[in-house]
Amino acid sequence: MLQLFIADKNYSSWSLRPWVLLQTLQIPFEERCEIFESNDNSQKFKKFSPSGKVPCLHDLATDTVVWDSLAIVEYVAEQYPAVWPKDRRARAYARCAAAEMHSGFGVLRTVCSMNVGIRVQLNEVSAELAAEVARLDALWNQGLSEFGGPFLAGEQFSAVDAFFAPVAFRVQTYGLQLSAPAMAYVERLLALPAMQQWTEQALSDAHREPSHEAWCLTHGRLVADYRK
Repeated sequence: MLQLFIADKNYSSWSLRPWVLLQTLQIPFEERCEIFESNDNSQKFKKFSPSGKVPCLHDLATDTVVWDSLAIVEYVAEQYPAVWPKDRRARAYARCAAAEMHSGFGVLRTVCSMNVGIRVQLNEVSAELAAEVARLDALWNQGLSEFGGPFLAGEQFSAVDAFFAPVAFRVQTYGLQLSAPAMAYVERLLALPAMQQWTEQALSDAHREPSHEAWCLTHGRLVADYRK
């Protein structure tokens, strides 16, 4: 039995990645949600995660704990090969793109922190943010054109799509502008049953963590809130 520890569905972009992967590929797991109580939840989360962060996967069958989103994906892939594309070339692209998202796009993360239930008008799109959005657009178009879509590495949803699932929410929340193929890909991700389920649960969650709420409005103004 796999247990996946996550945090609030409104805010936790890192939690979304393995969650949407497991859900979409119908890999059995038990969700364990621990809410953010402040900006620093490390002591609380250390009860189940060595790093004090989410997500964290517990494999009860082998008494194994995996505490990083990319490591979780690789661990699950050892038992479920559909996590990565079958084609070697597509798999190489998928791994590169997922790793780039895992370690990069710092301005996008900072300026456009994830909050599923609101819409924000940015005060400005800085040159740094514009450069990262352009790179994101190019990266997506590379995969869609080379492997034929509808997902980044071909016909099947895989780990690389899971890694960009939080970006789809960011594009929606902050009204980021992308090329037509990239915007169509965003809509495709948002329409996934697992993404719809995550959205519904995020919107119905009445919990608000002040520092996360404030962070989302550091670089813009609130124009809509669709949450309970």
